[in-house]
Amino acid sequence: MTTEGKATKLIIGLAIVAAIIIGKIFYIQIINNEYKINASNNSMVYDIVYPTRGIIYDRNGKIIVGNRVAYDILVTPSEVGQFDTALLANSLNVSAQSIIDKMAEYEKNKRRIGYQSMVMFKQVPPENYMKFAELSYSFPGFRGVARSIRDYPVNAGGNLLGYVSEVDQNFLQKHPDEYRPGDYAGKTGIEAAREDDLRGVKGYHIYLRNSKNQIEQRYQNGDFDKEAIPGHDIMTTIDADLQQYGQALMKNKVGSLVAIEPSTGEILTLVSSPGIDVGMLADISHHYDEIIKDPHRPMFNRAVQAPYPPGSVFKLVNGLIGLQEGTLKPEYTYPCNHGYHFGSHKLGCHGHRSPLNLEEAIMMSCNGYFCYVLKNILENKEYKNIDAAFDKWNEYVHSMGFGQPLGSDFPSELGGNIPTSKYYNKLYGKGGWKFTTIISLSIGQGEIGATPLQIANMCATVANRGWYRIPHIVKASEGVEIDPKYYEKHYTMVDSKNYEIVVPGMWRAVNSGFGSGGTASIAAVPGLDICGKTGTAQNPRGADNSCFICFAPKDNPKIAVMAYVENAGFGATWAAPIASLLAEKYLRGEISESRKPLEDRMLQGDLMKRVKAYK
Repeated sequence: MTTEGKATKLIIGLAIVAAIIIGKIFYIQIINNEYKINASNNSMVYDIVYPTRGIIYDRNGKIIVGNRVAYDILVTPSEVGQFDTALLANSLNVSAQSIIDKMAEYEKNKRRIGYQSMVMFKQVPPENYMKFAELSYSFPGFRGVARSIRDYPVNAGGNLLGYVSEVDQNFLQKHPDEYRPGDYAGKTGIEAAREDDLRGVKGYHIYLRNSKNQIEQRYQNGDFDKEAIPGHDIMTTIDADLQQYGQALMKNKVGSLVAIEPSTGEILTLVSSPGIDVGMLADISHHYDEIIKDPHRPMFNRAVQAPYPPGSVFKLVNGLIGLQEGTLKPEYTYPCNHGYHFGSHKLGCHGHRSPLNLEEAIMMSCNGYFCYVLKNILENKEYKNIDAAFDKWNEYVHSMGFGQPLGSDFPSELGGNIPTSKYYNKLYGKGGWKFTTIISLSIGQGEIGATPLQIANMCATVANRGWYRIPHIVKASEGVEIDPKYYEKHYTMVDSKNYEIVVPGMWRAVNSGFGSGGTASIAAVPGLDICGKTGTAQNPRGADNSCFICFAPKDNPKIAVMAYVENAGFGATWAAPIASLLAEKYLRGEISESRKPLEDRMLQGDLMKRVKAYK
């Protein structure tokens, strides 16, 4: 190629490059205003518009968390001129000294703050903001921003709903793109679990700033403003009326009350007592110290975090495993002479007739019977040693939802504890333990720890005759999806036919009548066919814990309930009445006249002094 040809090609190439650059500059400067806006940021003020947070409804469409308007007062220190401190303080109903102190702090950090707007006062009531707005011309550099804050028309459980508060530095580091200082986010409960759905998307209005740093007018008549997008509303599985009733039953008691719809796994009620009153949630920062200093730990959600010994309700688990393994038959009878005797030791039991078959043992909650049941499981000749038999037992128990978090959509759910052969080998040495070493597992004691949610789920599993759906608290609705796992059936390792065998014993425990052996006759409601099982769990810190599970009706169950009351004694004393009243309220809408005295005793009962004595 000639020199002239090369020069021509070079000129053409340069012309093409120049055309591309010019085109890009034209696009940036003339067509696409985004770059122009970004380049002019020093002369612009972005006024953030906060979205309305999504509303939370109960399963019947009742609002349990809504919104009301409050205002934040912002100040841009570099724009503040002369103003009357006393007048500003009076309009906002704050002390003049608080304004002086805040302005002194801003002045100290003026170089770092620059032209930023700082939140001076949060959640100013509308009536105070109106006074401020009328006089705002007197306060250069100050302005108000409307915010929606949470409103609670129904006292449906502070621990359940959770609270919203201002994000801290740790939160900002984890979410640098979504939040900035002064923003709010859900911190606990449903508010935290569904933060992404509830929060919405912030918008903004753009204003121009003049050479004196004063805001003059809207940029481009607001054409480039961004509207805030409200958060999605959430439909929960909770029955607000039932939740309120459950809280009333658990008032002045320590423990938990959980109700599940067996066919769906939807949580109807989730009570942790004592809990956070919803009246504290809207302004949690003012009550935070009071809450965390309470010795009864109201912020601790016992329903999903407390690893309680389940006590005698766990006998159902051992019975089901024995039936599946073939080491137990329904007709097998075992003696009980006030307990199970081994050597010079005894695991005691209350007085009742003996010997018993399986149905009678469930009805009477016989400790001795279920010691034989676990003994035969662990000494099964099908396994080479107790380690192998125990590991199989452990596998069964895990399949029933114990020993690991269930995977509910409720935050901070813990998994409790189910011991392993490895644990006992470490504790006692290989071959250094046998059935009598761990005999307390027969009756749900020892190293077993289960959350109330897990125990309630076990009850729902029995109601379903061998399967459960993972308990969850949010329903799918417009714009809100739930994980497909909540629709799946989870089958245990025990056949459905074996569940059918234990149900009659649970029915007789409730419906046999007082004096006939049933430990839960106090829970009977004519016509409801309640099936239940009492539990009394030893408590090293004081009186025994009272536990009861039940479902109703016997066939095609609509509700499964678990009540756990600390330091309350026998399962039939407090837990059984509370759980059965909740079931009756849900199924009938009211409590029958004959059970009104029982209801009154539960509502008026105060066990807090008893609990305090053991703290």
